[in-house]
Parts: sequence; structure tokens; C-alpha cells
Amino acid sequence: MKKIWTENYPKGIIDNIDLKHYSTFVDFFDESFKKYSSEIAFENMGKSITYKELDDLSKNFANFLTHELKLKKGDRLAIQSPNVLQYPVALFGAIRAGIIVVNTNPLYTPDEMRHQFKDSGCKAILILSNFAHNLQNIINDTQIKHVIISNMGDMLGPIKGTIVNFVVKYIKKMVPNYSLPGHYSFKEAISKGGNYQYKQAPINSKDIAFLQYTGGTTGVSKGAMLSHKNVISNVIQVSSWMDIMLEERKEIVITALPLYHIFALVCNALVMVKYGARNILITNPRDMDGFVKELSNYKFSIITGVNTLFNGLLNNEKFKSLDFSELKVAFGGGMAVQDVVANKWKKVTGCPLVEGYGLTETSPVVTINPLDGTNKVGTIGLPIPQTDIKFVDDKNKEVSYGERGEICVGGPQVMEGYWKRENDTKEIIKGGWLYTGDIGVIDSDGFIKIVDRKKEMVLVSGFNVFPNEVEHVISSHPKVLEVGVIGVPDKKTTEAVKAVIVKKDDSLTEDEIKAYCKEKLTNYKCPKHIGFTDELPKSNVGKILRRIIKEKDLEENAY
Repeated sequence: MKKIWTENYPKGIIDNIDLKHYSTFVDFFDESFKKYSSEIAFENMGKSITYKELDDLSKNFANFLTHELKLKKGDRLAIQSPNVLQYPVALFGAIRAGIIVVNTNPLYTPDEMRHQFKDSGCKAILILSNFAHNLQNIINDTQIKHVIISNMGDMLGPIKGTIVNFVVKYIKKMVPNYSLPGHYSFKEAISKGGNYQYKQAPINSKDIAFLQYTGGTTGVSKGAMLSHKNVISNVIQVSSWMDIMLEERKEIVITALPLYHIFALVCNALVMVKYGARNILITNPRDMDGFVKELSNYKFSIITGVNTLFNGLLNNEKFKSLDFSELKVAFGGGMAVQDVVANKWKKVTGCPLVEGYGLTETSPVVTINPLDGTNKVGTIGLPIPQTDIKFVDDKNKEVSYGERGEICVGGPQVMEGYWKRENDTKEIIKGGWLYTGDIGVIDSDGFIKIVDRKKEMVLVSGFNVFPNEVEHVISSHPKVLEVGVIGVPDKKTTEAVKAVIVKKDDSLTEDEIKAYCKEKLTNYKCPKHIGFTDELPKSNVGKILRRIIKEKDLEENAY
């Protein structure tokens, strides 16, 4: 099948790119930092840092980790923060020190944090002060020995930073009280690190760069081991696809998706560094009016996002009056881009909304639509260079063109495996192929379309929700006998979580369940819909059949 794809590649795209140009991220960083030293690298809340400043600050942070905290190559550092300037400094600094980065959603509940930190064996964490109270509740259950706390305005300068920190803490009251004795401040870390001479840690291509947690296609949340080779290969693959459109030193990129998400991590924080792009970090894109106001300050050329983000912008009247004269392309991923959104985006902005496809386990990009105007709305495009795809049926036999089959991926971006979960790894990687659990078809031009998804995973605004995790929480409620969790259609988020419950106590209410989940789960994992029933369908061995629950629910309800 590879031939049909390469034949239909946009002009200028080649499949024999040099994936060994950079052996590790360090080579990649060093080249960009030197090449674009005077250019703005990242900007947030009106404050910017150049590539030279990012180079120096990340070296200081690397020094702090190795000399002050005595962390060694292969130790794990969790970063739990929204998009602020501290994030890329810590990210690049940790990688330079040979430390494995564990990206963590700052909206996680203490229970979710406990699982991820215990499973990864983190020894240190950089956390925004807004979320430190949650860490206080679970830190004694983890191996975390070192805590670095950052305040929202720490890199915004002495005057603006002080004002922002005061407003966030005392006016908006967004920083609950916490007690974490012996913690370091982010500013202290940078200052202390500056006292040492930087020496690059010995890193090779097979070393793990990230433990990126995901529900995957099976089981509870687990860490995908992404090596330097995996991710740097994907950076080269993706940039080779973008070279026909993007120019060095000229791009202004809007990063509204959180950097802890694999899509933004690679496509924004890493790929754009290769071009010397100016990366605009949006801390709170949910504030749509504030987001649009921020966009009005720039003649941006690239924006990445998920369908719900683009749809939200299109439904904001002020967005339509922005200057799109420099906008080249919008990249959509993380969830299916709806045709109506893609078409409306093109009409409003004059530029295409190009959809791609990937998984955390593939570092993440697998396919992208062409950027030369031959993209097909409603498809996920073509495989990027040096990526193989096959479609197999339930008997693991490859299917023909036009036939539905499970998408299997082969390529240098496929993860090394799941952290300390050999059996789970064997279930998804077989014979060098990663079995995605997504069902797709290929048309006569080689374009791929997703026709079904992972059998039971619920996709809420681009985030995976695994039913087992939600069921585990709900079933712990004293008034619940049994529960089955499914995904149901939702116009805003593609899917929403629904819990169908058998009561143990007749007094149980929908509000009780929602309040209980809110305490223990991140918002996007909480059930939007609650249903009650006398009995759940089960297999002959007693396994709750979510497929039957979903079929019955769709017959009885209109969403």
C-alpha cells in the first residue's frame, strides 16, 4: 500500500528523509538555539524570551536538577502546569539533563495524580502553585523527594509578575493554601543552577525522553515510553511535510492546546523550534473572549487545536473580525474534525483546516492531509514519510482497498512500549506493528478515513477517557451496586461520558453521583449523563457488556 501513498504525496515531499540527522534532542536544541539566538522563541501574557534566553535558562534548570537535587540520568521529573513560559524552560532543561519528563495534566484530582506519580516513580516535580494543595494530599504516597513550585507570573518580569501573582492569589483566590516543607521556588531553581558550569549529560537515541500517560487501547492509564529516537523522528517526519509551506524565522504559532498534551508537545513545542518560530502560549483558551483578544495582537500564521477549539472560535463574533492575512494553515488533531467546522473555518479565515491523525503511542503523528491544496475534508490524510500502515480484519488478515480494517502502524515513531507493563505492550505491539484499535478505510487516492474508533474508549474534546477508570470511581460509591460507562454523541465535545447505574440504595440521585465524580475525576472524565436501570447486560461469565448498553441507549435516547 505504501506505493499509492508516495505516488500521491504533495510535490516536494520525499519518503527517504534522513531520520539520523539528529541523534538526540540535544543536537536538535543546540542547532536551533544557535541558529535563531536573537529570535523570539516563546511568548506568554505579553512577555517573550529569545532562543538565546531559552538556551541559558534551560541550562540553568538542568544544572539545578543535576547539581542541587542530585537527579541522575533516567530519573523522572513530573511537570504539572498550564501553558506558561516556565514550561518550555523546565521541559528543555530536563531533557538536556537526561531526565525523563512525565507530563501531567494540572486539572488532575489527587487520586489521578497519585496513580501517575506512583506508577512513574517520579523523584521530583515542577508544579504551578495553583495546584500545590492537591500535591500536599498525596505526596507521602509517592516517591517524590523534591518539589519545585512556580507561580503564574514568575517569568513576566518584576513588576508585571508581582501584579499577576498578587491578583491570581489574593483577588481571584486561585491558589488554595498548601504546606510542602522544603520546597524550592522556580526562581530559586534558576538562580542556583546558574552557579554551575553546564555539562551535557551523555544521552543516546534509545534513552527515554518522555513518559506520556494515556489510557491507550487497553487497561488503566499507563506511561508510553517515548525515546529520543521516537520523538525526534516524528519531529523530522512532520517538518518534512511542512517544509513546502513554513519558513524559517517567519512563523507565528498559536499554542492554545496544553503542552502536556502530546499533540502540542511535539507539533508546537518541538517542531516549531526547528523553524525558529515565535510560539504564543495561551494559558486559558477556555476564556474564549480573552483568547480572541490575545489573538488580535498578532498576525499569526499557524494555529493548532481540536475540533471544539476551532468551533468555539468560529462561534465568537469578534474572532471573525481578526486579521487572517498571514494565516497559512490550521492543524486539527486529537479528535475528529467535523466537516461543517472545517468548511466554515475555510470560509471565515480563507485558509484550510487540515486534519491529521496520531496517538500518544506514535509520538504522535501518523498521517497528515497535504498542505498544497489537495487535502480532503473528512479524511485524516496520507501517512507521513517513512510510516507504514496496514489494515487488518478480526483474524489479523490484511484487507483490500475500500474495506474496513483496524489501522496498524509501523515506523520509527512507534513507542518503545508501556512503562513496566510488558503484557500490555505485547497486546498492542505485534510483529513490529502497533495495533491502534481504530477502524479505517483507504480510498483510491490513498487518503484514509476513520470509520470507527477504539471499541470502548470515550473521546471527549480530544482527551481519552477509559470507562474502567470512571466505573472504578462510581462503583466505590456506597449506594451503587453496578455501573457501566459508555460514550454518547455530543455536539460540543464529539462524545460525552454516560454512566448507567444499578442502585444499591433507592435514595441515590443523579446529583449525588455527579458531585462524587467531581471530587475524584478531572472534569472531562466526569459523566455528563446519568441513567439508572434495574439490570445491566452481562456475558456468560458476568462481564458487563458496554456494547449492548450503548446500543440500547442510542435506541432510547436522542442526543
